[in-house]
Amino acid sequence: MRKTMIGQLKQMERLQYEQHSRAIHDRLFADPLFQQAETIGITVSAFPEVDTLELIERAWREGKKVAVPKCKAKTRQMDFRLINDFEQLEVVYMELREPIESVTESVSSASIDFLLVPGVIFSEKGYRVGFGGGYYDRFLVNYQGITRSLAFDLQLRTDVPVEAHDLPVGGIYTETKFIDTLVTE
Repeated sequence: MRKTMIGQLKQMERLQYEQHSRAIHDRLFADPLFQQAETIGITVSAFPEVDTLELIERAWREGKKVAVPKCKAKTRQMDFRLINDFEQLEVVYMELREPIESVTESVSSASIDFLLVPGVIFSEKGYRVGFGGGYYDRFLVNYQGITRSLAFDLQLRTDVPVEAHDLPVGGIYTETKFIDTLVTE
């Protein structure tokens, strides 16, 4: 399921990808809960994920603090670290960009007001199929703030498998709508 969806996303034309990403950004920035957030937790995207680079730059311009996860492979835990420049990132395994620990400051999960949770496939109830590492599943167990995801309409499915440890996100922004998963039946 994951591999098939990633293949479909990679077939998206670049212009369509950029336009849809911007429409998702606009929906996110219009959300009063996001506007009120001082510190956001977010991953640095890699194509074909919804672009977050432009989103991060816009968050900085609006005076928000941006916390990006550093993944600890041995424990499968994440350490969110504040960045204020893309130069504070390094390329790690699987071409992911993560904070350089020596030049960034760690923040507690309680300091993150608004967490954007990545995924590959999403249900309208907020459940997701991630990239397979289980990092966010572990992190969400103790996270008390607002959770949202960014997804293309193409990534919405009705047959998302749900396991006992899975926790839904509170909402999903797509290029055409916002899904409030807390009220979706």
